[in-house]
Amino acid sequence: MRLMAGADIDPVMRAVFGDQHSPAWLKSEVNRYWLRVWGARGLLWSWDPRAVPSVRTALGDEAWRVREMAAKVVARHRVDDLQPVVAGLVHDPVPRVRAAASRALALLAVADR
Repeated sequence: MRLMAGADIDPVMRAVFGDQHSPAWLKSEVNRYWLRVWGARGLLWSWDPRAVPSVRTALGDEAWRVREMAAKVVARHRVDDLQPVVAGLVHDPVPRVRAAASRALALLAVADR
């Protein structure tokens, strides 16, 4: 959740995620969105319901990869509270975001039955 909020990554985790090149690579603001992607990706495997507000914010992130990963989190954990936000992503300009949003909505619809 901290990564999704823009916090820096722990040096050990930086090494795990991005090897010795990541410190310089992540200094560029162009690449820093990857931290938010990694934070969302972590929620795929380690879910905590307290993350719902962070995922809601990520669904509106300026970086399409963050939006895509957040939609995948919603799908994986069937976060029904975020259905209206995900529904807005079916018109996203990026096809991968639209696909992730559509899949999430389909899984949420099945879970509602």
